[in-house]
Amino acid sequence: MRIETINKLCCPFDKHDLELTIVTRDVEGNVLEGYLHCPECKRIYPIVKGIPIMNPDEFREFQLEQPLLDRWAKQLGNMKVENFRLVEAVDIADRRASADDATE
Repeated sequence: MRIETINKLCCPFDKHDLELTIVTRDVEGNVLEGYLHCPECKRIYPIVKGIPIMNPDEFREFQLEQPLLDRWAKQLGNMKVENFRLVEAVDIADRRASADDATE
């Protein structure tokens, strides 16, 4: 997918601009693999074979996206994906600890 085309996309949920992370490009500079991220709602949309996957959450399957996310660990850095949203890994651990404390 061409960068010019990607720049025209917005988050389908809240209409905010998306941030692009490129993992792989072809020889012409088109994006083959990567992801788009909405800084407002934190949703992440993978780009696979040049096609952004921007389905509503209820039509997405995390198990199908997990291999891509595992491969993109370097690009994600200290971020993790939870419910199709990009969150800091520390936030996940804090929420789980809080949930454990609440059940005690």
